[in-house]
Amino acid sequence: MIEALVGLLRFAAPVAFAATGETVGQRAGVINIGLEGMMLGAAYFAMLGSLTTGSPAVGLLCGVGVALTLGAVQAYFTLRLAVDQIVVGTALNLFALGLTSTLYRARFGGSGQLISVPRLPQFGPGLDAALVALPVLVVAAAWGLFRTKWGLALRGVGEYPAAVEAAGYGVARLRFQATVVGSALAGLGGGYLALGVTGSFAENMTAGRGFVAIAMVTFGRWRPAWVLAACLLVGWVDSLQYELQARGLGIPAQILIALPYVLALVVLVAVGKGTAAPAALAVPYRRER
Repeated sequence: MIEALVGLLRFAAPVAFAATGETVGQRAGVINIGLEGMMLGAAYFAMLGSLTTGSPAVGLLCGVGVALTLGAVQAYFTLRLAVDQIVVGTALNLFALGLTSTLYRARFGGSGQLISVPRLPQFGPGLDAALVALPVLVVAAAWGLFRTKWGLALRGVGEYPAAVEAAGYGVARLRFQATVVGSALAGLGGGYLALGVTGSFAENMTAGRGFVAIAMVTFGRWRPAWVLAACLLVGWVDSLQYELQARGLGIPAQILIALPYVLALVVLVAVGKGTAAPAALAVPYRRER
């Protein structure tokens, strides 16, 4: 029973890490469409770091560092230049896909070559440090958003940034802080996908998980605990596809692989109507003079 729960958590963790960070970002009015690219870039460089140094911990830090770098680029264009967040995020996704594919083929040869890298060490019934950290980070995000002055100001920026600025807070600074948190957790999610789930890397291996994470934020009503619960549901469906394939039921593999994404679409259709997103979400803010 415990092993099954740990396995479920492992499948859910990449999306859950990213979705937790995205929850913080969206509460500040920042929607990170580039989440997919950050996760993919983090997965590649986490794999490369782990393979080069022999240390999965160093690899994970490399993945987080790459995601933070992409987050800084996003922040510059969206916060400093007030460029549309959707456009910037889409550009980051395309850049990350092209960069990781090019670097992968240049270093390891043709597409589809399977490599094996040192994985995160496990203890207990399949647990590793990242899985233990996940619920702690979710609790920390919830506490920071709803139990601190910083969280109150951050949520205010996502609703009515002019009022927050009038109260003496910097809107760009708060949104930048939210972007840093979101990028770091996206990097953790992508790195964990490579080092905690697969122990390898393949081109476009995130396969839409960043977009699923964004959908789970809506499903969870922008509350970290609920978002985690939504991610666990996706993780269960993701693990279910492997179980069904192992049973040899004759169902085409493409249909089974699509199950988590079908669930995400169903969730958006079922709960999206009437959902109140932060009022200033994806709205560029220019300081009033």
